[in-house]
Amino acid sequence: MKQEKALLWTLAAINFIHIVDFMMLMPLGPQLMRLFDISPSEFGFLVSSYTFSAGASSFFGAFILDRFDRKKILIWVYVGFTLGTLACALSPSYPILLLARVVSGIFGGLTSALILAIIGDVVPDERRGRAMGLVMSAFSFASVMGVPLGLFLASISDWHTPFYILSALSIVSMGMIVKFIPSITGHVNSGVKRPHPFEVISRVTSNPNQMRAITLSIMMMLGQFMIIPFLSPYNVANVGFTELQLTYVYMAGGAFTMFTSPWVGKLADKHGKLKIFTIFMVLNLIPIAIITHLGVTPVALVLVVTTFFFVTSNGRYVPAAALVTGTAKPENRGSFLSFNSAVQQLAAGFASLLAGFLIGENELGQLTNFNYVGYLAIFFSILCIPLAWRIKVVS
Repeated sequence: MKQEKALLWTLAAINFIHIVDFMMLMPLGPQLMRLFDISPSEFGFLVSSYTFSAGASSFFGAFILDRFDRKKILIWVYVGFTLGTLACALSPSYPILLLARVVSGIFGGLTSALILAIIGDVVPDERRGRAMGLVMSAFSFASVMGVPLGLFLASISDWHTPFYILSALSIVSMGMIVKFIPSITGHVNSGVKRPHPFEVISRVTSNPNQMRAITLSIMMMLGQFMIIPFLSPYNVANVGFTELQLTYVYMAGGAFTMFTSPWVGKLADKHGKLKIFTIFMVLNLIPIAIITHLGVTPVALVLVVTTFFFVTSNGRYVPAAALVTGTAKPENRGSFLSFNSAVQQLAAGFASLLAGFLIGENELGQLTNFNYVGYLAIFFSILCIPLAWRIKVVS
């Protein structure tokens, strides 16, 4: 049991570093746009480069990673991730940073797939839920502590500092992998036939119910990732935030979702996933509409709106994830979810890229057309409601 706890804490540490690495770039947008003299569309491409590469690698990795000892392949993948993060820290220009983000995304996507695979291999089913909860709590902790601390360090030094610290933490966690994660080879000689990637695509696309689930995932990503990457640049350029005050947005949002996520899960079990999903999706439209139309606004009022945005965004995701998962039978669930995860990453990348092309900049340095991005995000979010009600849970 002690060995299992050490393994789970190691995976949680890896997940924390990976998530902070992914999230850190978005709140650094104001600094990067200023220092590299890049447009909103170029910044959107910078954000989407990570998600595009992570989406591609997480999908194909699901069919390649099963051929190797989990520990050995995790070490090699994590070396690549660490080098990619260090390359971000050392990047002197926009093109080099863009390339570094692609490398980080490739290995970051593989890291996520391996974390889930190791939990599935090592932790018995009766304890797997709690194990997932511990490892996935790294997301909330990254929002509450990792990103705000990184922003604070960037505001008192420069944007390179958070990535140097993440590189150092990656080296420390590498030692934890070597020490606490055992060799895991039971899956290599299991005799199970691994489906070819195109088999998975064919299986999903020929299933109307799963295609509705995939479409729901895409619409949800479009509704959120058109907003999230530009939340920080817009708050600084248009709302009047300092770069240091951005830490409050992520700290408050992450802290509240740590408490509301379990509550939403209980509500979904008690009152039905579709009903709770619909309620939170409708509520989520309110902060999207407000956020994308704000002018200069007191910090406290903005924090109320952004926190409501994070809470309702998370609230719609919890029942939606359960709905999507339930469209696949147990024997096909792993391959379906790997495909769905990859599609989500690609949709998030496309959303940030599309928003970047729509958003402009005026002579005062303020961002323009964010209201139109908000209208599109609301449109995609509304489409999710009738789509979710057409999904049938089969298991």
